[in-house]
Amino acid sequence: MSETTLNAQTREKLKRVSTATLSTALFKRGLRNQFIQEVSPLDPEKPNMVGEAFTLRYIPAREDLNPISVFQDPQHPQRAAVEQCPAGAVMVIDSRRDPRAASAGSILVSRMMVRGVAGVVTDGGFRDSPEIAKLDIPAYHKRPSAPTNLTLHQAVDINVPIGCGDVPVFPGDVIVGDGEGVVVIPAHLADDIADEAVEMTAFEDFVTEEVLAGRSIIGLYPPTKQESKDDFEKWKQRHEK
Repeated sequence: MSETTLNAQTREKLKRVSTATLSTALFKRGLRNQFIQEVSPLDPEKPNMVGEAFTLRYIPAREDLNPISVFQDPQHPQRAAVEQCPAGAVMVIDSRRDPRAASAGSILVSRMMVRGVAGVVTDGGFRDSPEIAKLDIPAYHKRPSAPTNLTLHQAVDINVPIGCGDVPVFPGDVIVGDGEGVVVIPAHLADDIADEAVEMTAFEDFVTEEVLAGRSIIGLYPPTKQESKDDFEKWKQRHEK
């Protein structure tokens, strides 16, 4: 993937919806396991992270192959991935859900930020996490981890199918992160899921207003009564003006 191909309108729509709403839209299509488990944003106040997946895979490190000198090789897979991840993409790292050693640190994440990468996700941990939290790039991990990745992780593959937090991630899948976590949308569904999620978000905003005003959820959520459907259409018309 030399550059991202995500539709610009779809990208903007996905920036305005939650991972919870997206998870429901995916569930309606039979996809139950698209929310990456046990990762959280380093800064939950950042805007939504949206981009196509560019992947890096680690295996357990073998000591004779992972001295500190391996980083001098410009083709080292971790270093190469940082330089190859396209602007607008999200780096997704398979660390086997093991945060005992860092998947990356602030210098590598800073490099991705400067290159225009849209975000970074690992099911392991980041070192220098306080510094990463302050960078202008969304980052998600399991927990902070100070030891260098070489102590436990050996980078072996770039942009291949991986598992991250027990979710299959294929290169080009659309990754969306918010203050709650990260969801993976199969690439061929992204446009339709984005459209549905925008409509679902509007409906949920309407329902929230009604519930806070004292209305019962029965017949409203889900809208099994025609009155509720009509009220929602009127609500949309008022908010579109």
